Amino acid sequence: MNAPPKAIAGTSTFLDDRLGAGSFLKRNLRKIFPDHWSFLLGEIALYSFIILLLTGTFLTFWFKPSMGHTTYLGSYAPLYGVEMSEAYASSLHISFDVRGGLLIRQMHHWAALLFVAGMMVHMLRVFFTGAYRKPRELNWLIGVLLLSLALVEGLTGYSLPDDLLSGAGLRITQGVAISVPVVGTYLSFFLFGGEYPGHDVVSRFYSLHILLIPGILLALISAHMILMWVQKHTQMPGKGRTESNVVGAPFYPAFMAKAGAFFLFTFGVIALLGTFAQINPIWLYGPYTPADISAGSQPDFYMGFLEGSLRIMPAWEFNLFGYTFPMSVLIPALVPLGIVMTGLALYPFLEQWVTGDRREHHICDRPRNNPHRTAIGMAGMTFYGVLWLLGANDEISATFHVSLYSTTIFGRFAIFIGPAIAYVVAYRICIGLQRKDAEVLSHGVESGVIKRMPDGQYIEVHTPAAEDIAAHIRGGKKEIPIIDGGVDGEEVPPKGLRSGLGRLRAKMSKAYGTDHVPFHEEEEEHAAVGAGEHKQLH
Repeated sequence: MNAPPKAIAGTSTFLDDRLGAGSFLKRNLRKIFPDHWSFLLGEIALYSFIILLLTGTFLTFWFKPSMGHTTYLGSYAPLYGVEMSEAYASSLHISFDVRGGLLIRQMHHWAALLFVAGMMVHMLRVFFTGAYRKPRELNWLIGVLLLSLALVEGLTGYSLPDDLLSGAGLRITQGVAISVPVVGTYLSFFLFGGEYPGHDVVSRFYSLHILLIPGILLALISAHMILMWVQKHTQMPGKGRTESNVVGAPFYPAFMAKAGAFFLFTFGVIALLGTFAQINPIWLYGPYTPADISAGSQPDFYMGFLEGSLRIMPAWEFNLFGYTFPMSVLIPALVPLGIVMTGLALYPFLEQWVTGDRREHHICDRPRNNPHRTAIGMAGMTFYGVLWLLGANDEISATFHVSLYSTTIFGRFAIFIGPAIAYVVAYRICIGLQRKDAEVLSHGVESGVIKRMPDGQYIEVHTPAAEDIAAHIRGGKKEIPIIDGGVDGEEVPPKGLRSGLGRLRAKMSKAYGTDHVPFHEEEEEHAAVGAGEHKQLH
């Protein structure tokens, strides 16, 4: 075996003697990562964030974060000679006069959408598989905070061009801020630097968008990755996979090559979208003026649910102690976001309280094996989806020739009925899938082989499920109710479960943790077909 070149060997020895890097790299480069497609969903968000940093750095060279007035003298003829802000003029300059500027600006916008979408899908994967459980609660909270900051980062970036569409979003932001009792006017004056629209909002949003929020995001993403590395990755249930091992490929070279290729694939998709799919054509909207607004204004998708909540909320307000409480703005702006984000943040701890399960979990659940959690997740998605859909109620009305009033009334009912229906349907589907799995384990799978018995009866021979399939079906640790007796009076419950809250907890635990479809495996089973029915088999 040839020795490494002297320059490499000498440098490596120098660093290893002083930093101990050799043993660190040897230990970590061989770290095992599980091989499952769903684990790449979080990487989409990570790679999109990297692309956001790269494209955003390019845009800062030409963007002017100022609301000072100027006359546009650029190459876009329809707006030539129009009075506008320097922020809008510089955005037009990037789009039409900077080489590659429009491509980079559109890539930046697409990457922002993919960043938020990637985080949402990744969190759904973590939620439905129970990967947030001990010891990963802290990492789950970091993920919730990352998603919240991403929404604010998107709002600040979306508002920077100072075009008519982003100005409509700013107007809504100002309305929400000023509706806060007691301190609302102070918040609005601080944000806009005076009476709306003020002169400072773009420069202040710019500082938040390129410095403060990205710095916090970068720190949280680093903490998220470090915790994931230290705690090891969860894995899907399967043959040979236990709570104490990880089955997969090493970080180097297998996972590193896969991750590098996936980054290039993500970059390529965003580049193609930026090239061929027009997004946010600010030159069509024109500069923002407080007196104008365009018809059919729609925010980016991640703000759609807040838009929908504003549109379906009745005009409620009341006066108390000399202050006006505009509930028609406060409730849509704070309650849906609070339900979604607070619910996500508290769920791991609520589940732990209900089940009493303080074990470590490194094997993911199959969503069907925890039907209540899956049903709760689908109800939350339906709640979000109804609000998101109603954020475009004017477009729905115009496209399908439906009364705008009818779509609004529909939304007010659907926001309550939809999640309830989604819960029941998802729960029943999970139970049905569990029964199918139990049938596979107890009766085996159909072999396609038909036999005729001596008495003339036809049977189809079933064979036991393959070992890897059976191991995947069995899944990981089952939830165990904190008390199996006492709830129905079979025995005296522990002291902590004798109060009203304790009895409620015991009942919730029994419902949440009971194995509704227990698996009973047998050696072999076959399905019989009556002798008179044999013609149907041919």
